[in-house]
Amino acid sequence: MFGLKKRRAPGFGGIAAEDDKDIEVQKPRDIARRSFWMEARLLLRDLMFALMFAALVVVFVVQPVKVEGTSMLPRLHDGERIFVNKLIYYGIPHLTRGDIIVFWFPDDPSKSYIKRIIGLPGEAVEVRDGRILINNVELEEPYLDPQRNVARANHPLVQVKPHYYFVMGDNRDASSDSRRWGPVPEKYIYGKALFRYWPLGSLSVIRHESNYNVPAPPSTPDVESDE
Repeated sequence: MFGLKKRRAPGFGGIAAEDDKDIEVQKPRDIARRSFWMEARLLLRDLMFALMFAALVVVFVVQPVKVEGTSMLPRLHDGERIFVNKLIYYGIPHLTRGDIIVFWFPDDPSKSYIKRIIGLPGEAVEVRDGRILINNVELEEPYLDPQRNVARANHPLVQVKPHYYFVMGDNRDASSDSRRWGPVPEKYIYGKALFRYWPLGSLSVIRHESNYNVPAPPSTPDVESDE
């Protein structure tokens, strides 16, 4: 009537939220917005930590590797993808006979090869009519395909030096390996095959396929070669 603005009756028994400065007034829309951005920041933080962890694992623990060529048939096929254990480079765990390993090619370290360990340090390895003899004991290899070992080739005895490994492909008739360029230095081995992850239909753990019948050689002292 006299230009006075009519005040709305305060709620809550005559007390309005504006009457108490210690009361924080929050609107549902504002709460939802703040909650969304808080969750987004937490999700981004967790994602960054996950990516950092994955990067560390790839750098120091496992590494994806693509199989190229047919030297490891029938167990590994051209184009397949596998994970390899990089801790093997630091001796975790120790290399044993039957391990499928990846390594830098001794004659050209810019290239990587994948083969199976046949002869251990300190052993005498000989190939006679396509059969492998370790310390004059024939090695049982049930994982070989006889149709890929038709040549029945011979190779003179090789005494494997300390910190070296005699390696061969499972496809003996089509594999360039230690029979041609000698044992592989331990320092050139950077991974052990663990798991096949591609193609999806072939997902599988890569494990030993034989207990072998040849006892491991006794530990040999670290000696320098004259060569």
